[in-house]
Amino acid sequence: MAERSMIFPAAEFRDRTARLQAAMAGAGLGALLLTSAADIFYVTGFLTRFWESPARPWFVVVPAAGAPVAVIPEIGAALMRRTWLSDIRTWEAPDPRDDGIGLLAETLCGLVPERGRIGLPMGPETALRMPLADHDALGRRIAPRLFADATACLRRVREIKSGAEIARVRAICAITGRAFDRVPEFARPGCPLEAVFRAFQIACLSEGADWVSYVAGAAGPDGYADVISPADARPLTGGDVLMLDTGAVREGYFCDFDRNFAIGPVSEAVRRTHGALWEATEQVLGAIRPGLRACDVHRMLCEALQRRGAEPAGGRLGHGLGLALTEWPSLSALDETPLRAGMVLTLEPGAVVRPGRLLVHEEVVVLHETGAELLSPRAPSELPEIGG
Repeated sequence: MAERSMIFPAAEFRDRTARLQAAMAGAGLGALLLTSAADIFYVTGFLTRFWESPARPWFVVVPAAGAPVAVIPEIGAALMRRTWLSDIRTWEAPDPRDDGIGLLAETLCGLVPERGRIGLPMGPETALRMPLADHDALGRRIAPRLFADATACLRRVREIKSGAEIARVRAICAITGRAFDRVPEFARPGCPLEAVFRAFQIACLSEGADWVSYVAGAAGPDGYADVISPADARPLTGGDVLMLDTGAVREGYFCDFDRNFAIGPVSEAVRRTHGALWEATEQVLGAIRPGLRACDVHRMLCEALQRRGAEPAGGRLGHGLGLALTEWPSLSALDETPLRAGMVLTLEPGAVVRPGRLLVHEEVVVLHETGAELLSPRAPSELPEIGG
């Protein structure tokens, strides 16, 4: 009989755990404490939207050897039993007197020697999902054991996606690509932007997304002022550029790419800038390789835009992707992370159309030893026109 698990075969989670344990051994860690949704999913397959409630903390401990131990509220026990884990310790939560801290301290003390170090992600793009007061209390209860920063261990393992993970990202990119193909059905001149957002989310769900965690975008003449705004009631108008950017989810994995549409005829400056973004992305798609640094790709995108007469927008120009909408690394001028085969990345160049107006262009790729493979359906080289 196949071993019980969710989303992936149990062997997938055993391999992830083994790679984490190898990194922990190199860092001298006796255990790794995980508290966030993405990290806990990574080693268990525990997938639920119940994370939206902040009322309860959740803990998974990865020991130096053997399977992880779940220390969780009783409400999650039935679901956790559907994963590959067998050691599941629970308490009735929420409990204002002791919300799992006593049980967690007992678990850690049973797994880690008195002078041992317990890894906890503390660096960039990590978060502690438990009350700070409880963290302080836990530190006192496990003493003389100490917490140590495990960001590097976790990051270097999670950055490299397995074939099964890449297949999930490819699947949600295809789903979202089909939703983007339907945008001309509902993004017509006169339609309020907020209605476009709602219709696009419905399209993602009807095409097969489990949920749409993130939708942003904008519309305006000669581009837009920012790329993170919620929708308003302003109707689409001839001459606008409409941009939609989404992080839809399938089986726990995100896509993250955008598409631009012209609402009727648009200015020559818009078409020229869109062409520069498309061509710069195409050039870097053919040149990106393992061994380059994240900052090298940022430089390549900027230089490719400048050679085409476009002014690069500020900020990073892409990032990692997987169990979170954005992961390590950042394609920025300051991030020297070496790129490795198995990384899933977005290429997200932006360019200024005129002061206060820009366009952005985003695709999803996976790096192989021989170069990049597109996971998102490639955007058209010519800006699509709606309602012309």
